[in-house]
Amino acid sequence: MISLQSSGVSLCDGLSRRELMRIGGLGACGLSLGHLLKPKSARAVESPPNAIVRPSTGKAKSCIVLFLMGGPPQHSTWDPKPGAPSEVRGQIGSIATTIPNVRFGDLMPKLALRADKLAVLRAVSTNDNAHSSSGYYMLTGRPHAPMNAENANPGPPNNWPNWGAVLQRLSPPARDLPTSVRLPHHIFNTDGSIWPGQDGGMLGHIADPWLFRCTPASPDYRITEFQLPSDVSLERLSVRRDLVRAIDRQQSSASTSGLAKSFDDQQQRAYGVLASAASRGAFDLSAERPETRSRYGPSQFGQSCLLARRLIEAQVRLVQVNWYRGPDEPTDKPCWDSHADETNRLKNVLVPPTDDAFSALLDDLSDRGLLDETLVVCMSEFGRTPKMNGGGGRDHWGSVFSIALAGGGIKGGVVHGASDEIGAYPKSGRIAPEDLTATIMHCLGFTPDTEFFDVQGRPHAVSRGQVIQSILS
Repeated sequence: MISLQSSGVSLCDGLSRRELMRIGGLGACGLSLGHLLKPKSARAVESPPNAIVRPSTGKAKSCIVLFLMGGPPQHSTWDPKPGAPSEVRGQIGSIATTIPNVRFGDLMPKLALRADKLAVLRAVSTNDNAHSSSGYYMLTGRPHAPMNAENANPGPPNNWPNWGAVLQRLSPPARDLPTSVRLPHHIFNTDGSIWPGQDGGMLGHIADPWLFRCTPASPDYRITEFQLPSDVSLERLSVRRDLVRAIDRQQSSASTSGLAKSFDDQQQRAYGVLASAASRGAFDLSAERPETRSRYGPSQFGQSCLLARRLIEAQVRLVQVNWYRGPDEPTDKPCWDSHADETNRLKNVLVPPTDDAFSALLDDLSDRGLLDETLVVCMSEFGRTPKMNGGGGRDHWGSVFSIALAGGGIKGGVVHGASDEIGAYPKSGRIAPEDLTATIMHCLGFTPDTEFFDVQGRPHAVSRGQVIQSILS
């Protein structure tokens, strides 16, 4: 782990997968507490942050993104094809929902009963069949260059900031906690390569959403970066902070830069999180009633969704919950990447925990009066092929797939767009990632033509897409 005792670690091509996992949030993976608790003399001098904000009529104060890493099959979740041939529809049946004439996969009974809260987009398309590059497109609203590039890593020319980074630029944090957070880990491929589109990109690492690595469903759950070493008390932490300040004052070359002030703000926030019981308490799942934790289910994904709810209550504006990829995931079909044995994976590993967690999150937010002001987006990088392969699975398919949204100004009980008869291509209402980006940022209060400035001082519009007006309440 990166601790307060660390002098900092840099990523390089020679790192093993174990080391990539260990250092988690540093560098291209994201900004971490350990990264912040160093003198800014180790940082490059960049241009000051700036933006031209054009407010929208969006209603959401916060957003929770549920990212189902690997690509769920649309045929067995949001867009079943009960009339298609068996090699298309698969072995998962369909179930009626609270929306007339709309069916979901029959492994999602809880979400089917809450379909009146959902807007389902059934014609999302990236036309990209690689996890890394299609994921970059979905998380930033900008296509990867080149497309269909697997095991791609962050860096130019694919350095557009993701939603959380843009939001960090546009919306200063309300408390010690940052504007945007990712958990329980970053998104990576089997070879350990880290997807582009998860960091601040052209905004610099100062805009990275904070990355908190954790296993919230485990008995020994803790955010390791919140654990001070046994020989470091809060008083000693304060002494270290004063020492860092003294070092920083000597860095006259950076002292007048906009980055210096921005980094100072982030750094003081990091110390504030460590020193503040209230901020640390946002991560304390033991404060929840056992029945509440049970509603979310015992999976790492489910408990991460509960943690996301606690963070938005602590005024974090965007929390991205990535599907948990543990060390025991099969290498030929990890997470939702169901190239083989799809039926068994869906029934026993993937869909029931999602049904439990997503439905519990909707109910919990609603019970607390938070759903109307919290946008929830359940998405992935792409879908799966219309026909099953010889291994009983489906392969990568970016031509058409489905995602679901709820709360935060989204109209419930709506299906936008349609795929063709076998769920292979858009039939109507195609949505591109830039349209999704425009819609999310609109809901959070920013029009697509809102501008932010990169580290070179160049202006960029939040999105080139169109807001999906038909799903707004």
